[in-house]
Amino acid sequence: MYDLIVIGGGPAGLTAMIYAIRKRLNVLLVSMDLGGKTNYHLELPDVEGYQVIRGVGVVNKFKSELEYLKFARHMEPVQQVERQNGGFLVRTKGGGELLAKAVIVATGARQQWLNVPGEQEYLSKGLCYSALSYAPLFIDKRAAVIGEGELALRSAAELATVAEHVHVVGPGEEALQTAFGQKLVKSNNVTILPDHRVIQVTGNGCCNRVLVEGPAGEKLEVEADGTFVEKGLLPNSEMVADLAALDENGFIQVDSYSCTNVPGLFAAGDVTNIYAEQVLVAVGEGVKAALSAYDYLLPML
Repeated sequence: MYDLIVIGGGPAGLTAMIYAIRKRLNVLLVSMDLGGKTNYHLELPDVEGYQVIRGVGVVNKFKSELEYLKFARHMEPVQQVERQNGGFLVRTKGGGELLAKAVIVATGARQQWLNVPGEQEYLSKGLCYSALSYAPLFIDKRAAVIGEGELALRSAAELATVAEHVHVVGPGEEALQTAFGQKLVKSNNVTILPDHRVIQVTGNGCCNRVLVEGPAGEKLEVEADGTFVEKGLLPNSEMVADLAALDENGFIQVDSYSCTNVPGLFAAGDVTNIYAEQVLVAVGEGVKAALSAYDYLLPML
């Protein structure tokens, strides 16, 4: 039986894992891959890497360290986590069964894809899924934001404070009645395309245009220096859905110590109901989860 199993190889999981190793715990990381969302970023033709606060350096350091410790990682998706004999049983997709005294769930959240031609081709090349990270780069540039809800409107509102022009594709009338919606309606540098949808992403090496279709079937082309898809995140919390308390959107509920409602079960990063989907926030949450798990385990060691 392991002292601790960390599920997820993104910023929160990697950080929690390295801290657990430093605490001399018998720990195993179980994940499909290493790096998580740091494997995705936005590249713009005239933007240097130093202009973006990504936290990738910290994550890559931990990732490189763990790649040498093959005994401490198991590269396979987790299917379910169950309570068993005061500890936990972690079932993997391939049928494996792993036992641990404590578990940290750091499985992150997945994007909602557009599923249109050109999306995968231009992913990270002018097409991105986090305006929060990159909005400061759009001073005097054109941006497009795609999404129906508050997340898209909030992202567009932030971009509108610096960008030359922002196109917002998709919001409905109800969303536009909110505070963010009204701010955008009154902004001179914002064009709103309500109830429109993207049907193609295109460009020349870098995404600089999206083709959209209106409710009556009319088509138009939106030019932008960067396009952000802000349709909301879907938490990868299915494995503990029958065990831990989730909020109305499926995110794992945690307290300020990264504890769930189940003793010995901790969670960190984008799979939880914390504020802000950011790499450095996830890194900090991974540290908290590891320290809390260690405090829980210490009387048993």
